[in-house]
Amino acid sequence: MGGWAAAPWRLGGCSGRGGLRGALRRRGSCRADGGDRAGSLSDLLRNSAGAAEREAAAAKQRRPPREGTVLLFPGQGSQFVGMGRGLLRYPSVRRMFHVAETVLGYDLLSLCLRGPRAELDRTRHCQPAVFVASLAAVERLSHRQPNVLESCVAAAGFSVGEFAALVFAGALDFAQALYAVKVRAEAMQKASEAVPSGMLSVIGSPAANYKFACSEARKHCKSLGIENPVCEISNYLFPDSRVIAGHMQALEYLQENARKYYFTRTKMLPVSGAFHTRLMEPAVEPLAEVLKSIEIQKPLICVYSNVDSKKYMHSDHIKKLLVKQVVSPVMWEQTMHSVYERKQGTEFPYTYEVGPGKQLGSILKKCNLKAWRQYEHIDASEDEEAVES
Repeated sequence: MGGWAAAPWRLGGCSGRGGLRGALRRRGSCRADGGDRAGSLSDLLRNSAGAAEREAAAAKQRRPPREGTVLLFPGQGSQFVGMGRGLLRYPSVRRMFHVAETVLGYDLLSLCLRGPRAELDRTRHCQPAVFVASLAAVERLSHRQPNVLESCVAAAGFSVGEFAALVFAGALDFAQALYAVKVRAEAMQKASEAVPSGMLSVIGSPAANYKFACSEARKHCKSLGIENPVCEISNYLFPDSRVIAGHMQALEYLQENARKYYFTRTKMLPVSGAFHTRLMEPAVEPLAEVLKSIEIQKPLICVYSNVDSKKYMHSDHIKKLLVKQVVSPVMWEQTMHSVYERKQGTEFPYTYEVGPGKQLGSILKKCNLKAWRQYEHIDASEDEEAVES
């Protein structure tokens, strides 16, 4: 598949070329919650005559691997104060943040640029922030190297990054996806506040048995009187690296008994809850409800799901797995194998991590060194001096 897949999310008036790069959003209204904002948002995201036909034609194109590109979208935890700095010179980025303020009800741009850090790090804020900042980085890339986006063949996103990947691929409307991210983030924060829980990053030796360790930790929690304790793998990152999430008492037990389970390093992550476990079940229904009201289309390029590391096939498939993803482990290591699987001797595509942080690049290096050699990071900010020069 080929073509300028990002064109469907680009906001009206921001395109400057023909073909898919100049196409606007297929769907006119970006109304996600039935509120009075529909008129103003739909004005920003209008249909473009013939866009669907051009997109379909472009999707049929094929390219050799080295001529194609892959985009990776980061998730929660990659945010930093200063995101968006230097990118406001791109009209599309200014308009994205304008739409975000309307959808979210607060000034996301100010929060990204100036913080405070504690507020930006809150789940309800950082998920929308990473989503918008990542697509702002795509806009930066489109000005620097437009051929990268025109030849994109696949995309994947880590957790909330999947929403940005699907917007880029033309499956989701920007404003509607942002509203879904808002609902998701608020519901996940509420769920995390209900139970003292967290996430533990673990590096293990080849002898480590993560599932057995989790089972032992749950038994420990039961001995403390905790009913239905949760302790399970929530992220598969790279060989010998997992994130384990669950009740705080279970994670503390694993840290204290790390040597027993052949863990060489453990570190508590600065998050407030056990994301991607069944402790997030209260967030499932709110997200499912909002996704029912959103028009979702088949992606124009391959987008891989965190849930099973396979390509999304159609709209119902996307709705089902985006909901399931909230309570399922992120199969990122497996996804990297799926994205870069190829016959021996076949060249790897160029890979661009678009958004804050370089975590996905670091993981790719450990999953597939040869693929990582074609990797580049496109940050969610630019140095002000570089912009002015």
